[in-house]
Amino acid sequence: MTAQDLLQAPEVRALISYLDHETAPMIVMNTDYQILAANTAYKRQFAIVGKPYLGHKCHAISHQFPVPCDQAGEHCPLQSALATRAPERVLHIHHTPRGPEHVDVELRPIIDAGHRVIGFVERLQTVRQASARANRSGLVGQSAAFNRALGELQRVAPSALPVLLLGESGTGKELFARALHEASTRSGGPFVVMDCSGLSETLFESEVFGYEKGAFTGALARKAGLAETANGGTLFLDEIGDVPLSMQVKLLRLIESGTYRRVGGVETLRSDFRLVAATHKPLERMVDDGQFRQDLYYRIAAFPLRLPALRERQGDIGLLVESLLQRSGATGVRLAPDALAALEDYHWPGNIRELRNVIERARLFADDGDIKPVHLGLTDRARVRAPATLDDDGFAAFAQGFHGTRKALALALGCSERTLYRRLKQVGLA
Repeated sequence: MTAQDLLQAPEVRALISYLDHETAPMIVMNTDYQILAANTAYKRQFAIVGKPYLGHKCHAISHQFPVPCDQAGEHCPLQSALATRAPERVLHIHHTPRGPEHVDVELRPIIDAGHRVIGFVERLQTVRQASARANRSGLVGQSAAFNRALGELQRVAPSALPVLLLGESGTGKELFARALHEASTRSGGPFVVMDCSGLSETLFESEVFGYEKGAFTGALARKAGLAETANGGTLFLDEIGDVPLSMQVKLLRLIESGTYRRVGGVETLRSDFRLVAATHKPLERMVDDGQFRQDLYYRIAAFPLRLPALRERQGDIGLLVESLLQRSGATGVRLAPDALAALEDYHWPGNIRELRNVIERARLFADDGDIKPVHLGLTDRARVRAPATLDDDGFAAFAQGFHGTRKALALALGCSERTLYRRLKQVGLA
C-alpha cells in the first residue's frame, strides 16, 4: 500500500482526525518508516522550524540516521511491532528543537480488515527526569546501560509497586529514586530519604515510626517519624540491607498494612506511601544466610532495578564530567582529550562518587583551565581494569574464562591467592 493509499483509507483518516485532539505528541507512519501525519502536539514539541518531516523517514528525523534504528545499533520498535503485530515500547534519544532528549516511544500497529499491518501510530513522551546533555542537577547520561535503567524506571514509575534499586555504591541510587518519585503519580507529595546504614535498633525505630513524649530519656516532645512524614509521597530507604534483623518484621508490617505505632504509643496510625529501597549488598545471599528476612525481601523486591556501574557507562564520562564542573561552579575549566581518555580507561570502583572527587581535586590544579592527566591523580595500577572488584556475576565470568593456574589468576586479579580462594568460594567456583 502506498503512502497516499494509506492516507485515504477511511479508518486512517478517522484516526488522524482523532489524534489531533490528543495532548500527547503522535505521528502516523507507514511500514516503510515514512511519517505521513502528525498531530498538533507533535508539531509543537518535536517539529524543528524549517525542517520538513512529512514524507521523511522517522529515523532520519528523530535520530539523523540514514538507515533504520536496528541497522544503526539501536532497538527498532517498528520492526518488532511489524513482526509481533503488537505494541512496542522503547526509550530512545531523539533530536528535538531543544537538543538531544530522552523520549519514551510507544508504537502501535494499524491493522486493516484483512488482518495486515498497514501502518503505525507512534506516541512520544519526553522524559523530564533525566538529561541527555550536561546538566546542573539530576540524572545525566546517553549510554545504552543508562538508557536501559531509565527505560525501566519509566515503566514502573506510574505503578504503586515497591522498587528495589540494586548496584554498587556510588552509582546514583538516590538520584534514581528521586527521578522515580518525580515520574510517579505521587510527585506532588513529599520525597523522604532515610539512610539505614549504621543505625541501632532503637534509633532506627524512633526515626521510622517516631515517638511519644516521655517514651525514653530525652524524649521531651512528640516526634513524627519518617513513615508519617512520607504520607502521600515516597519513602526512600537507602542501604536497606543494613536494617537490624529485629526491626525487619516491624518494617514489613508497615509496608504491608500501612500501619504503625510511635515508640511509647498505643494508637495505631496509618501512612500511605510508595516504597523505594536501595542496597549494594547481596540480599538474596543474606536471606540464605539468615541475615535478612525472606518475606521482607520479596515484599520490597517487587520490581528490582539494577543500576549500571560507571565502567558500564564509559561513553557517559565526558558528559558527567561537564555536568560535575557546572555543578561545582567551575567556569572556564575544560577536560583535555588525553585526560578524558585516562578517565575512560579507569575502572572506577567508587563509581560516580569517586569521579566527582577526582574532578573536584583536578580542577584545583588546572591553572590554565585545562584538566590534564597529571591532575587526575590516577595510579597506573588503578588505570588497569581490576576484575577482582567486579560484582559476583562479572567476577565469575572472568574466572571461568581465564586459562591458567590459580596463582596466575590471582596475579591477573591483583589479589592474593587466599583472597582469590575466598572470592571463588563465595561465587560457588571453589
